[in-house]
Amino acid sequence: MLGKQVHEAEEGGADYIHIDIMDGQFVPALTFGPAIVKSIRSYTSIPFDIHMMVYRPERYISELADAGADMLSIHVESTVHLHRTINQIKEAGMKAGVAINPSTPISTIEEVLKDVNLVLIMTVNPGYGGQSFITNMVSKIQRIRTLLDTIGSDSELEVDGGINTTTAKEVVKAGADVLVAGSAIYNNTNSVKESISSIRKTYNR
Repeated sequence: MLGKQVHEAEEGGADYIHIDIMDGQFVPALTFGPAIVKSIRSYTSIPFDIHMMVYRPERYISELADAGADMLSIHVESTVHLHRTINQIKEAGMKAGVAINPSTPISTIEEVLKDVNLVLIMTVNPGYGGQSFITNMVSKIQRIRTLLDTIGSDSELEVDGGINTTTAKEVVKAGADVLVAGSAIYNNTNSVKESISSIRKTYNR
């Protein structure tokens, strides 16, 4: 089933496959780990964008690299030695990202912005799909966009949570490069390809 969904995303024009890994502690939900990532790697050549919603993500870096992950984003709230963990991700051959929850100040990631390849802004509280977009996160996206531009960073700015045909245009206008969508893509209304196309049309005009 997961392999089919990955294939549908590729056929639909997705640039990345965003995979959430949750430990039931950092967030309430519990999802699959490195073994599942490895099992679906053969279904596509699209980069795997792994979002680690786990405490002490450094424990899984080598396993995920071996499983075929291309990018690994860790939460600033989840590890004590953020800079060290970012370096470990890079040393394992993956791109490194830093993720930040809605209520976490931008100042907590400023010291690592030059070290990462991706900055992931959560626009819902992580852990469950289908949540409503937190509207005051738009200004947060704008501020981080300004910071990245000021330091001359080529890191991608990714936004995750409540992305749909209504919110996509707003976050792209605020400076987002990558949009993560779940329920807006996989639904009973449109095909995956139709859903991806509908979201892109909102800001590619």
